[in-house]
Amino acid sequence: MIVLQKMTEAQLQEDNYLLYIHTPFCGTCHLARTILDKIEAVHGEHIFFEMNASLFPDFMQAAQVESVPCLMIKQDGHIKEKVYAFQSTANIYNYLLTYKPELFVG
Repeated sequence: MIVLQKMTEAQLQEDNYLLYIHTPFCGTCHLARTILDKIEAVHGEHIFFEMNASLFPDFMQAAQVESVPCLMIKQDGHIKEKVYAFQSTANIYNYLLTYKPELFVG
């Protein structure tokens, strides 16, 4: 079973990542995580990092994260998108097609 990787302070400085931001007692966050877990299970690899928002208040303020759950997409050193409405697995795949197309090369 693939488990989302915990984000570290050092990794926050990297140029490219997909970061799932949550809080432990958020019901909507648990549903969003289920979507991400399914995607990683299908691909059999780590795709997303995860972060407990409560443990990184400075980052949350600096990145202007408005609410959780949030899927933050950072590419080429810039935050490209912050997804707050996970909606469905298909919705998240639309973002992956754009920002992680190598997942779909057969």
